[in-house]
Amino acid sequence: MATGNRKLLALLQRPLEPTFYPKDDGKTVIDLPENYLTERYRPIGDNLQSRFSTDADTRIPVRNVGTPNIAFAEAVARRGGFSLFNEKHRKIAGELITLFVNQPDVESLMAVASYARDRLNPMLFQYALSVAIQHRPDTKDINIPSLLQLFPDSFVDPSVFPKAREEGTVVLQENRMTIDIPMSFTASDREEEQRLAYLREDIGVNLHHWHWHLVYPGDGPDQVVRKDRRGELFYYMHQQLIARYNVERFCARLGRVRPLTNLRVPLSEGYFPKIIRSVNNRAFPPRPQNQALTDINRVDDDVIFTVTDLENWEKRISDSIDVGYVEGPNGQRIQLTEENGVDILGNIMEPSSLSINRQYYGSYHGNLHNIIAYSHDPEGRFLEGYGVVGEFQTAMRDPTFYRLHAQVDNMFHRFKNMLQPYPANQLNYNGIQIQSLAAQLNRPNAPANVLLTYWQRSQVDLATGLDFGPQGNVFASFTHLQHAPFTFRLTVNNTGARRRGTCRIFIGPKTDERNIPLTYQEQRILMVELDKFTVTLNPGSNTIVRRSEQSSVTIPYERTFRSAAISNQTGSEQYRFCNCGWPSHLLIPKGTPEGMTFDLFAMISDYTGDTVNQEFDENVDCNDSHSFCGLRDRLYPDRRPMGYPFDHRAPTNIRTLQEFVRPNTNMALTNVQIRFTNTVIART
Repeated sequence: MATGNRKLLALLQRPLEPTFYPKDDGKTVIDLPENYLTERYRPIGDNLQSRFSTDADTRIPVRNVGTPNIAFAEAVARRGGFSLFNEKHRKIAGELITLFVNQPDVESLMAVASYARDRLNPMLFQYALSVAIQHRPDTKDINIPSLLQLFPDSFVDPSVFPKAREEGTVVLQENRMTIDIPMSFTASDREEEQRLAYLREDIGVNLHHWHWHLVYPGDGPDQVVRKDRRGELFYYMHQQLIARYNVERFCARLGRVRPLTNLRVPLSEGYFPKIIRSVNNRAFPPRPQNQALTDINRVDDDVIFTVTDLENWEKRISDSIDVGYVEGPNGQRIQLTEENGVDILGNIMEPSSLSINRQYYGSYHGNLHNIIAYSHDPEGRFLEGYGVVGEFQTAMRDPTFYRLHAQVDNMFHRFKNMLQPYPANQLNYNGIQIQSLAAQLNRPNAPANVLLTYWQRSQVDLATGLDFGPQGNVFASFTHLQHAPFTFRLTVNNTGARRRGTCRIFIGPKTDERNIPLTYQEQRILMVELDKFTVTLNPGSNTIVRRSEQSSVTIPYERTFRSAAISNQTGSEQYRFCNCGWPSHLLIPKGTPEGMTFDLFAMISDYTGDTVNQEFDENVDCNDSHSFCGLRDRLYPDRRPMGYPFDHRAPTNIRTLQEFVRPNTNMALTNVQIRFTNTVIART
């Protein structure tokens, strides 16, 4: 039943079906004022309202608030692409978010959104309404459905959809069989980059990228965009993506991803995505190997810039980093300090509406995406849309996404490397000694420090994304990497009075793809955050136990893939959540069949230097994946720079991670082996 504010969820189902069409498996019907119907359906409105409403359990009457002005948003073609890397599209989305956020009450929002839904680009509408719902005080507890439920075509091999429609139409619900989504369907083993397809094309990974940008939109009302340390979060989330990607490459015996340092050199990596856009049933275009990058002159798309523009923007940002300040719009100098530098640079590079001087610094990161996304048809002469790098929910499928972000990441490292190493008093926690550190599988007699990964087959309901398709459930199975649950155990001695600390746990590779040991400078930017949580230390010995599913980085499987149907949204406190967070099944690297050894690092820092003077419960609402996503409506719950203690370079005499740890009793290292088993286990 759609009650209260949850009636808005009826607008977030089957985005291509008309608003008056039954929702929630035919149980819910939205009653529109006649003038809200589009021109196509208005002449037969009475017939439609009676034809589709006879079996409904719930009717949602929509208030007639007049005809809202949405002409500005109709500039994005209803049956075309919508890209947040397109500045025009991004600004239109910001205006639409503003329109939704400014509605005086939920009834008015429901009315304006109902009018807009059938007239606007479906992806634009779903994005703007989702952002508005998450940020309005009267709707922010509504569970936004996973984008997988709305646009499965962005994540799934299209050969699945005819099978799903047939199964759902011909076979009764109780007799329907699960349809298998093939794994690694985009290339053969002859393509070296295909070794990382399990990560790049993982449904949860790509949903994470979309949902992060849903929580942190680039344009819109200031109260929606201006979040605590937003630019720094842009840096850190993507820095961790690149660290994780490089570690997975080592597991596959591939070298680190090569940054996109020279735009004049063709892209050696090709990519043939084999996915479609349901809004126009056209495929995302492929990119052959050795594709040249050229000036983009897409007049109809309002995407016009040159390779030289990108090079100039990069030089201006680099020069500003080197001199220690950025230039404001009136020529004023704004210092890049240790406290604010990454935050300022993140907003400039992305860019967001918070960029200090977009006219001067341009759109560096955004147009790096565009120059790749349009490289196959830079002038639009063949009427081809952008490639997968042109949309948040598909960009991470392409190997060049990681080359692009490795280059952006290096710009941030350029700034970080200018900062002084942390002095001893910012690393030590006097009187705190980690006496032991271990990770162990949650099974009897499991050996310490041996973790396991394997393939898991899971199911997802595609029915809510099959526009004009069958009612009921249509399940598909997909295969993804998974790890056996495990637990961290630390023994910590406190020689002083009772006090608090922050436990930080990272994992990092010891060697590269050739089995050559990494230096500290190489290893520190490859350290992957696994968890961060507050601990209370009593005098004497303390035992800390922390389960892998409690990670501050990840969200559980159920949040990523839960159904969008209103009947599945209970509205109870325990089901309130946001979908922003790294997928839990990819918490740790894949490892190797013979076992790959990693450094497991733990540190307990002084809580008085960490706290931002606010308490939070990581088990309430969506607060448990705060490392990547922050806390809704609150300060980021850690005063330290993101990535601490590995975000700064070390003194030149520190050559290894062991040498970095040795002087600090509040830090500990242990070897952990990750073994990959090439078997598929069904989710129970």
